[in-house]
Amino acid sequence: MYKIDNGIVTDYKQVLVNEIAELKQKVVQSKLPDLMREKVNKDIIALERSVELGSYDEKYEKVSKYIDWALKIPWEAESQDILDLVKVRQIFDEHHYGMDEVKDRFLEYVSVLKLRNTQMPNSEFRAPVLLLVGLVGTGKTTFAYSLADGLNRKLVRIPFGGMGSATALRGSSRLLLGSEPGRVIKGICEAGVRNPIILLDEIDRVAAESRRDIMGVLVELLDPAQNNAFVDDYIDYPVNLSHAIFLATCNNTRDIATAVMDRLEKISMPSYTDKEKMVIAQKYIMPKLLEDAGLRPDQLIIEDELWTKMTRPLGFDAGIRTLQRTLEGAVRKAARIMVEKGYPVIHITSQNYKIFLPQY
Repeated sequence: MYKIDNGIVTDYKQVLVNEIAELKQKVVQSKLPDLMREKVNKDIIALERSVELGSYDEKYEKVSKYIDWALKIPWEAESQDILDLVKVRQIFDEHHYGMDEVKDRFLEYVSVLKLRNTQMPNSEFRAPVLLLVGLVGTGKTTFAYSLADGLNRKLVRIPFGGMGSATALRGSSRLLLGSEPGRVIKGICEAGVRNPIILLDEIDRVAAESRRDIMGVLVELLDPAQNNAFVDDYIDYPVNLSHAIFLATCNNTRDIATAVMDRLEKISMPSYTDKEKMVIAQKYIMPKLLEDAGLRPDQLIIEDELWTKMTRPLGFDAGIRTLQRTLEGAVRKAARIMVEKGYPVIHITSQNYKIFLPQY
């Protein structure tokens, strides 16, 4: 087939022949499993036949897309763990105030990984799956990021909130128009390693009509006897996820299937006290907000007695998200006043605090 565009004659058949040759070269240089390599090569041979027969456009798009995804999968690549308890503890302390019981459980978790790595290096990897249960804003997701940082692992976050189909996890058949891999395979492709920390976030918030199917995929993901050969419907070839560390979070366990709960080790996240919130606000949240706003610490001063109002603008709140939004608003208002009025320093006092705090 030829096409003339602005006087340039393009031989599309030759273009496709060249692109197929590039695909073949990528496959040769890849680390695909042997059976997967055979599967891909059969697709390429079928594609070459289609090109010879002149019916290649749609098939080329499907096959090239499939091969691109197959080549992205980290079939063997892994990151190297740094199992340093002192470093892990330091990272947890930097990102989380208090919650010593939760931190201790994670340190026990890392200790087990270290012992297995040093004393049984050739044993089959079986990390327990922790489920962090707690109210909104208590730091469940942040603990996963801290653990990934502490272990030097990539983190893949899969949000379950509102997930309406199991295909979001497992993908859909490549025979269907517009199909692609599910979030699990996409996640490890983005991470570039097969042993990331995979965070299954808010697994209790899936759509009710799809809960049964999604929980079925979760059972397969979390079961050590099955996740060493996880089959995504698009890739249609087993991928070893047994070296990944799975973590899950939820607000409550009421809507989680019993078969899933049997594969999880529950950790309850405590609520923050007002005293803990004040420390978190002053030592963790406010310094970051001031830095982001371009303010020095001495340019925004808040009277000590106002911190109670800061931590309870709406009454009791188990987490810190409302507190963070309150402080963000106060910093933004202070920055605007400094710019508009030219004030070098802003004092938030019992006389003017209503200007800076949200009014409900």
